[in-house]
Amino acid sequence: MSVLIRFNKPFNVISQFSGKDEHGLTLADYIDLPNVYLAGRLDKDSEGLLLLTDDGSLQHRISHPKKKMPKTYWVQVEGTLDPVALQRLREGVQLNDGLTRPAQVELIQEPTIWQRDPPIRYRAHIPTSWIALTITEGRNRQVRRMTAAVGYPTLRLIRYRIGPWTLDGLEPGAWEFLEPL
Repeated sequence: MSVLIRFNKPFNVISQFSGKDEHGLTLADYIDLPNVYLAGRLDKDSEGLLLLTDDGSLQHRISHPKKKMPKTYWVQVEGTLDPVALQRLREGVQLNDGLTRPAQVELIQEPTIWQRDPPIRYRAHIPTSWIALTITEGRNRQVRRMTAAVGYPTLRLIRYRIGPWTLDGLEPGAWEFLEPL
């Protein structure tokens, strides 16, 4: 029987089980199970849903770009997003490693989520916007590079969904077993 775990990765936690850095937090500080491996990663400065499994074929189905499993991110950007920037994200954005696939994107209200520690920088005279952005590829720091390419730097990035799995009801640092597909 395969093991599948969903984990809400906090900000500043490295998406690996070893290799502590100056901050000292890795997945091993939260998950004490042998032989489970990440099905996709999140940067240290990103938060949200990670899936882990002990099943290599399930890991491949979840994380391999050719499988095109959609991933949805809640993204807080600096500035008030305009319709032109939203359309560019929908059509695909030219990055230094090529054109991204088209994304699904919509403006959203600020989600009801946990406070980040430390909080993002706050500037009284610069508004922020939130979007839900769904992509089907996983280039290095892709979402951050996409929003920057259309003129809106990412301030906070939370992966909300991978395929059918979401963060719903899972606090930062918490994990639980799921039924594999």
